[in-house]
Amino acid sequence: MEMTPELLERVEAGWQAVRDDGRVRPELLEAAYAEPRLRQLFPWTGMGELHFSRCTENPWTWDVPYIQPCAGSRYWVSGPLRTQTVGPARDAAEAVAMVVERLPVNCPPAFLGRPEDLTAHEVRRDDAAGR
Repeated sequence: MEMTPELLERVEAGWQAVRDDGRVRPELLEAAYAEPRLRQLFPWTGMGELHFSRCTENPWTWDVPYIQPCAGSRYWVSGPLRTQTVGPARDAAEAVAMVVERLPVNCPPAFLGRPEDLTAHEVRRDDAAGR
């Protein structure tokens, strides 16, 4: 699925909002944004954590792991749910790689809308494909 100009603008605005927010370490933002598969998702923050949503409107999706800061330059990757843990990362690049390894299968760019819109879109897509 290709990113439309409207979707690209919305996702870029999300990345800018996270940068402006200042709660996520700059080196983590740079590493995540440099990864094309994460750059196409909608970023959001919580308690200094960097999350990735498959839709552009709140409430965000919780099906992609997220990155938490730890002491020094270390990170902890969790999720996708708060009750799930992936493990420690030595640095931002390793944390980003751990998230990418655990992306949903064939994870497309973010969907312009809310989670329920995304679900309805995926059902229509799967029905059209005979799945």
